[in-house]
Amino acid sequence: MTTRIAFQGEPGAYSHQACHEARPAMEALPCPTFEDAIEAVRDGRADQAMLPVENSTYGRVADIHHLLPDSGLHIVDEAFVRVHINLLAVKGAKLSDVRGATSHTVLLGQCRDFLRQHGIQGHVGADTAGSAKLISERGDKAEAALASELAGEIYGLDVLARHIEDHDRNTTRFLIMSQDADMTRRADHMMTSFVFRVRNIPAALYKAMGGFATNGVNMTKLESYMVGGSFTATQFYADIEGHPEDRNVQLALEELAYFTTHTRVLGTYPADRARD
Repeated sequence: MTTRIAFQGEPGAYSHQACHEARPAMEALPCPTFEDAIEAVRDGRADQAMLPVENSTYGRVADIHHLLPDSGLHIVDEAFVRVHINLLAVKGAKLSDVRGATSHTVLLGQCRDFLRQHGIQGHVGADTAGSAKLISERGDKAEAALASELAGEIYGLDVLARHIEDHDRNTTRFLIMSQDADMTRRADHMMTSFVFRVRNIPAALYKAMGGFATNGVNMTKLESYMVGGSFTATQFYADIEGHPEDRNVQLALEELAYFTTHTRVLGTYPADRARD
């Protein structure tokens, strides 16, 4: 039976590349939006979803943290994917011909230096692979796309410049989501992700975090975002090293529960080798 992994974007998107690298045996299923990728898993069209959460250059991916808690899915793995940005154009075009480059706003922000040096104007597109598809359809040598080499192969574009990202360690972190939670200890180095809301008392966040410090739990990520359209309702997303069955993690989560009104573990999963 064919297993599928859903991703947001057109074929050739970096999320598509992530699917190839992290789940090579699964068929990649393109979806128009993050919500559609999540829904594909919920309705059974896909077994897993590949969702980008943050980029080492640009920061977190907007909307993802709002979608994760209410998705009904569980984090079962993470994947760090090296993002190489390439300037793609129609056959026969030269770098000197290019006046404009279209891509997702995230990629435009990741290669500002190259675009400025070559006098190329950035144009915002819906996504990276979609921009490559658009440039292929237009057939204009003065217009290029910023995308993966995979996108260039799919849409018949030439690579005019490879690896033009401003930072040579440009990496995107993806979370792999499934309907079924897998809380087993599948590696020595495990990660746990959860969301929480603190009680409305002075220094609640400071006290909630104290348990992780005193119990020696390394928190690798802590982010806040508004919920319910209110400036007073704040939810926090956190990643920690360890498994919920580890004694120090148990103690830290117990202390967290005392100072919070809501806590939900989104998943525990092996740490990607890039963390080491």
